[in-house]
Amino acid sequence: QTVGRCALCEGTFAKRAMTKHVQACLAAHAATAPAKSAKKPAFHLVVEGRYAPEYWLHLQVRADATLERLDGFLRHIWLECCGHMSAFNIAGQRYAVAPMAEMDDLPMDRTLGRLLTSGMQFGYEYDFGSTTELGLKVVSEHLVAGKTKPVELLARNDPPPITCAVCGKPAQVVCTECAYDVSA
Repeated sequence: QTVGRCALCEGTFAKRAMTKHVQACLAAHAATAPAKSAKKPAFHLVVEGRYAPEYWLHLQVRADATLERLDGFLRHIWLECCGHMSAFNIAGQRYAVAPMAEMDDLPMDRTLGRLLTSGMQFGYEYDFGSTTELGLKVVSEHLVAGKTKPVELLARNDPPPITCAVCGKPAQVVCTECAYDVSA
């Protein structure tokens, strides 16, 4: 059971409770927004590691944001190491940072409002050699003030504890190359 912090109120909640909390926190913040400000549609997304679900994010993404913008945010917050390729898989269609015609890829210049609906699940891949796969789910649609950033962090997990393979105490250093050593 992992826990994380809400970026809206700084509260700490378990992974299972965070979705409900963020929904309530978004509603509370919307109620305090100036009534005169223009409203735009946005999505509440939950992102998690497909094979490492202890890593998760809650995002608010405006419907007019592109897949390219969401890709850039995911790279910045979690994934980017050296400019690997990436792709979203949405409703059977692949949207790639470097589209390949032979793969029937489309570019990431599409807006989320044209592709997503509430309750929809879709996938993301980064680095097609040693691929990091993420699962994304559209929790809800709501309205946000027009000056809201295209992608905003709503909540994220606290770092999971990593223990030393030798002594069992909290690790001081994590060797990413050793993770692939099958002899260890």
